[in-house]
Formats: sequence, C-alpha cells, structure tokens
Amino acid sequence: MEPTRIAKLMATRGLCSRREAEHLIARGWVYADGELITEPGKRVMPEADITLDNRASALLKSKITILFHKPVGVVSGQPEKGYPPAVSLITPENQYRQATARTLQPAHLHGLAPAGRLDIDSHGLLVLTQDGVVARQLVGSAKKIDKEYLVRFGGELTDDKLMLLNHGLVLDGKPLMPAQVSCENEHQLKFILWEGRKRQIRRMCAMVGLTVIRLKRTRIGNITLGDLPYGKWRFLDGNERF
Repeated sequence: MEPTRIAKLMATRGLCSRREAEHLIARGWVYADGELITEPGKRVMPEADITLDNRASALLKSKITILFHKPVGVVSGQPEKGYPPAVSLITPENQYRQATARTLQPAHLHGLAPAGRLDIDSHGLLVLTQDGVVARQLVGSAKKIDKEYLVRFGGELTDDKLMLLNHGLVLDGKPLMPAQVSCENEHQLKFILWEGRKRQIRRMCAMVGLTVIRLKRTRIGNITLGDLPYGKWRFLDGNERF
C-alpha cells in the first residue's frame, strides 16, 4: 500500500477534519508510530498508529455541535440582504435549557458553521458545528445520512404522482436517488431523502403538479427535532450520534 498524507489519513479515520489535523500538527500534538509529526504533508503508511497529545484530545472534545429549530426567513449559511443567518440566532436568550445546565460561551461561536442547509422558506432541524468530524459526516461523506421532512401540500395527489416522487424524477438532467415518500393524510406527505439538491422537495412536488405550503425537517439520521421549540437551539448531547 502507498503512503498517504497524515492529515488526510486522520480525517479518513474520523479523528478530526483535515483542517483540524493540520492545526494539531502545527502545534506538535500528533505522533505516528511514536514519531512526532511536524508537517501536515508528511506521508505515512495507511496502517500507521496515530496518537494524539492529551492537549489535542481535550481541544477536540471541547468542540460543540448545536441543534437549531430554524425559522422561516432565516438563511442557513451565507447572509442575504434583509435575512439573518442562522448562526446569528445562536444566543443565550434563544437556548432551550430543558435538558442541560450547559451555557453558551463566546468560544463556542468561533468557527461555528452549518453542516448542510435548509432553505429560507423552510423550517426545522438545522445542525451547526465546530466539529470537523460531524461536518464531514453530514456533508462530506460518501455514506449518506437520511433526512426526514413533513410537507403540507396543495393540489391533487394520485397514486401515479406518489410513485414518481418515490422514484423516477430527474432534476437538472440527473436522475434523483430513490426516496421514501408516503402520504400522512390528504394534505401532508412525509419525505425521507438520502441527497439534498437545492430546493429538491419543492421542485419534486412542482414536477408532479403539487404546491408546497409548508416544509419542515424533522430528523437527520438518528437525531430528531423532537420538542425543540421554533427558533430555539440546544447542544447536541455527548451520547447522541447521527
């Protein structure tokens, strides 16, 4: 097997993100087979034993992930004129404190960014994180994590339309992955998707003559929105996994 860059190997193993690996290496906190690594471009064998200084482990453990019930009219990432970005609403006043006494610290906002997006007209579960491993798991991994949405719609739903929503539609010249779309009642659908193209659900519905009235994301992997109130956020618990 060919040697590989140690920063890339650390990210592949889920120890941290590649950028975090480069930061830890620069601080002199990474060892491969007992040798101190000083260059992020250093190549090691894929089976190398990588160990971290206790300070590196503590730094990685201190990185937080936040679950936010994003309201309509809030953008996930890049600010748009007249609309607040989600990170601007991560404040002590908006914290949902039911489950923990942990409080927001200024350091928690440093490098905090959305892991994925939820369009401005939709509400529901949005993840923001400092943790490169979480970010890679949600947006950079080949292994797709499923996401669940509840969609209130207008228009006539037929069996043929429902079948097309599950499999058979093409967006931007590329076939969509099979989805799980079921009818909850005469006005509501449940979507489970393994991909997230721009405004995908709205465009899928439009293609079969349905209009989305309200769209809410209720789950990402194993993490559900639960009773998190509209516009509130909470910390991801240490025992929770996507």
